[in-house]
Amino acid sequence: MSDTSFDYDLFVIGGGSGGVRAARVAAGEYGAKVALAEDDRYGGTCVIRGCVPKKLMVFASGYAGVAEEARAYGWDLKEGPFDWAAFQGKLNAELDRLEGVYRTLLAGSGVETFDQRATLQDAHTVKLADGTTKSAKHILVATGGRPVRPDMPNADLGIVSDDIFHLKTLPKSILIVGGGYIACEFACILNGLGVEVSQYYRGAQVLRGFDDEARGLVSNSMIENGIDLHLGTNIAEMALASERPDGPTPTTSDAAGGAPAPEAEANRAGSGPVWVKSTNGTETVFDLVFYATGRDPASTDMGLEEIGVELGRRGEIVVDDYSQTAVPSVYAIGDVTNRVNLTPVAIREGMAFTKTVFGGEPEPVDHDLIASAVFTQPEMGTVGLSEEDAAKQEEIEVYATSFKPMQTAFAEQSARVLMKLIVSKATRVVLGCHIVAPAAGELIQLAGIAVKAKLTKEQFDATCAVHPTMSEELVTMRTPTRTA
Repeated sequence: MSDTSFDYDLFVIGGGSGGVRAARVAAGEYGAKVALAEDDRYGGTCVIRGCVPKKLMVFASGYAGVAEEARAYGWDLKEGPFDWAAFQGKLNAELDRLEGVYRTLLAGSGVETFDQRATLQDAHTVKLADGTTKSAKHILVATGGRPVRPDMPNADLGIVSDDIFHLKTLPKSILIVGGGYIACEFACILNGLGVEVSQYYRGAQVLRGFDDEARGLVSNSMIENGIDLHLGTNIAEMALASERPDGPTPTTSDAAGGAPAPEAEANRAGSGPVWVKSTNGTETVFDLVFYATGRDPASTDMGLEEIGVELGRRGEIVVDDYSQTAVPSVYAIGDVTNRVNLTPVAIREGMAFTKTVFGGEPEPVDHDLIASAVFTQPEMGTVGLSEEDAAKQEEIEVYATSFKPMQTAFAEQSARVLMKLIVSKATRVVLGCHIVAPAAGELIQLAGIAVKAKLTKEQFDATCAVHPTMSEELVTMRTPTRTA
């Protein structure tokens, strides 16, 4: 039964996947009186400016090599240009449809919605942008994260990941700055769509935190596919090309024998192509610069610290195992807590919150052994410990094989895949699984079940192989590649 001393039992701030799930379940399954405020589009980062549009772009970019591969199999197919405008129109229509689904689900669950920004006035009061206030027994902050630009002169000349889906036309050349999964995914996407892609990353290897052998193969594949990857490199200076300090400099378009793309001016944050001087001294003009240098929790100017909610160094809301903040009535889930920043995790955190607060069954959030995928070309799927992290905690055996898969080997292509298992010497439990291959995201979802269940290497071995497949190697590797 609702507490009539408050306007609502629950007020959710943020209409992304986690916030919407929590609101729906609290209202629909537990009968709570719930409201939700969102100042942008419903669906949040994942649906509107993240996972969904990105994956559709991954699919689009994957067709680039279809004609060449098909000819090796006897098909007479011809390459054609990619039509960004046609694709973008369908993409926007799909995002509109999904946003409508989110709104319909909330309405169907009886959740009252406010299409405006909300902040916290006190432990039980939310203030809306129009000045009205609403009281709630519990407040859930699920505002997600936002991309950040580097702190350097002229940083406003570049775009961030939120902007990439709204380009009126694709640039001829682009510089992507960063080495995380967003940077690498969009480097592969834009390369597949025909853009000349350069990538600067200040570290020694891309995809820091992932298994070294797996990320090394991804890096090599990116270079083989035509991405101009510069490791140990960052932007030293940047300016509008028309204002560069040292006179004429060849553009990447000029170097390729063509003129700078005339549409570039409409695509970028300033007006005209961008001159970039790198930390290794090279100077280049790019039609577009794209920062993929990280995301911060979207927690600023919300009144959180003023009411006693603790924020971390990057602005993350500090919560306990039950997603509760230092203010007992205020909870937070998803990327704004900077725990594990994945959409399915935010949804699970939302479910655990509703069960704890409204179901009377306290349920801590389980962040152990979460599978994830990086949608590069080829994809990388991972679950559990990397070889490096596992070796730090105990003695391990490593089972790994890298080979040319049947489909592309027949077409005389150089692409390779990797199948890798990390095994505890003491318990024989598979501590980690890493796959670099086409559709690795699909494969790691299934392998993740086995790793989450803490199956042993012998139980993997007892599973009959499906032949001929790439993934059969996961159950046929009998001899360790190495020990550590």
